Amino acid sequence: MLKGRIIKALSGFYYVEHEGSMYETRARGKFRKTLETPLVGDIVSFQIENESGGYINEIHERKNALIRPPVANIDQLLVTMSMKSPNFSYYLLDRFLAYAEAHDMEPVIVITKMDLGDDTHAFEEIRNVYEGVYPTHFTDRDHINEDLKGIFKDRLNVLAGQSGVGKSTLLNTLVPELELNTAEISNALNRGKHTTRHVELVEVGGGLIADTPGFSTIEFTDIDKYNIKYCFPDFNLYSEGCKFRECSHINEPKCGVKAAVDEGKLAQSRYNSYLSIHQEINNRKERY
Repeated sequence: MLKGRIIKALSGFYYVEHEGSMYETRARGKFRKTLETPLVGDIVSFQIENESGGYINEIHERKNALIRPPVANIDQLLVTMSMKSPNFSYYLLDRFLAYAEAHDMEPVIVITKMDLGDDTHAFEEIRNVYEGVYPTHFTDRDHINEDLKGIFKDRLNVLAGQSGVGKSTLLNTLVPELELNTAEISNALNRGKHTTRHVELVEVGGGLIADTPGFSTIEFTDIDKYNIKYCFPDFNLYSEGCKFRECSHINEPKCGVKAAVDEGKLAQSRYNSYLSIHQEINNRKERY
């Protein structure tokens, strides 16, 4: 029995990389009974039936998985936002960051279209809010930050961010041989057609990245309102000052996090995002 990672899934075949060789495999029938579907990124045990092909016998435990794009065991989520067109949104960025935290993915912030932004104050403000919390990179169409190229090593990476922020342009710059048609991708995203496109992991900077513009919308369907506060790691430093151990940082008195916001140590925008997401989760629970 061999062990490897699924690099591509296409038409019922799973292409598994093992020690530099690629094997075309199918999933055993038992997976239909257990309703398990192998995903790109899965670590699997498989056996060879002939020189280049065989069968997947076991899917090893995943640390996380996305439905769209269908990728498992993601190490790093490149949360991509643009300065302009569409305009930068603290709230949208915070949603993606919290989602990544909740699903055991390390977030990296990539701000695109720096050449379109002429507000130096806005640029510095973004830097002040996030740089001490997350790796933050600024790029434009013609210049990829060299530091960005070094973040992929030994990681499985996926892009995320709203439509139009330049995810496919960024992917083309990082992996030129992909030659993704950005207009086609934008149209496909708007029509929801990207669900039919196969996903493949491609090498970049000593790591792997999914050759898809990633995803643009998220819902906090499987996150508890009591745990969402832990998805804001910059709160942790100040939560030690809370009077109550289970403080939700909303209505409780003597809250270290609220005090930090009042004193300007924590960004008001981050706290507002937290309140909105907490309310969204709360409303969902009430509906169901």
